[in-house]
Amino acid sequence: MDSAPNPVSAGLRRRCPRCGEGHLFRGFLKFDSACEACGLDYAAEDVGDGPVAFIVLIVGFAVVIPALLVEVAYGWPIWLHMIVWLPLVVILCLALMPPFKGVMFALQYRNKAEEGRLEDR
Repeated sequence: MDSAPNPVSAGLRRRCPRCGEGHLFRGFLKFDSACEACGLDYAAEDVGDGPVAFIVLIVGFAVVIPALLVEVAYGWPIWLHMIVWLPLVVILCLALMPPFKGVMFALQYRNKAEEGRLEDR
């Protein structure tokens, strides 16, 4: 039986996809060199822009719909929309980036995405 943690859970908690214990990041978005608990080498990480694509869609949906509803209901001036919605977009994007990057890395590890890429060469 496979004792590896759920990749989504491990990624959201920003933990190692193999053991679920070690930290995944050294800084805000910088991957650590290896897991301090099990020694998994994170050098092969390559999540690219995948997390950003998901975050743009999620944040866009979460902000544009309320902004449109507020515009139709109250007719705010554009400067007020900018003051309210732009900081919200920035905060949501920054808050979602580390967990989504962790999930993408954990899913790549779980599905052996890097090994498959090496076999194709």
